[in-house]
Amino acid sequence: MDRNMEYRQQLVQEYEQTVTPFLRYLPWFEKNAGGTGSTLYEGQNASEGTMRFPVYDSTLMSFVREMSKSSLMDRNYSYVYSRNRIKTHEDERKRIASAGLEDWGILRGILSRYVLGGMTKGALWSEAVKEDIFYLTLKQMQKIIEFWDKPLDVR
Repeated sequence: MDRNMEYRQQLVQEYEQTVTPFLRYLPWFEKNAGGTGSTLYEGQNASEGTMRFPVYDSTLMSFVREMSKSSLMDRNYSYVYSRNRIKTHEDERKRIASAGLEDWGILRGILSRYVLGGMTKGALWSEAVKEDIFYLTLKQMQKIIEFWDKPLDVR
């Protein structure tokens, strides 16, 4: 019995160290919920045939850059989606809201889909901001850690 408690405590401490640096982005994600996190750049001499491209908010880019290098990324996120039958944003939100300590891999998979997938399809970053995925996932990770340990000092 003590082994289980020790192991769980060790996991929680490891998760806390990994997630804490990203919690500083929560206020930005909360403030920009429903927005895109980007603007379309058209250039100075834009005409009808000019190609527009997204310019992402620096905070979002900083988050993505840091997150992509973290141990929270799971390159096999597509298996998380297929194994858990996650197909829509509503499915993602339901899985995030019901996630517990044992579902940490699912939360990692959802984050990874948007962070890593956005490296080849940039619209995913905006989609994650608009659909509140980044915010909800980080918030749920924070709740899990605080449930098993202590309130986190978010600065």
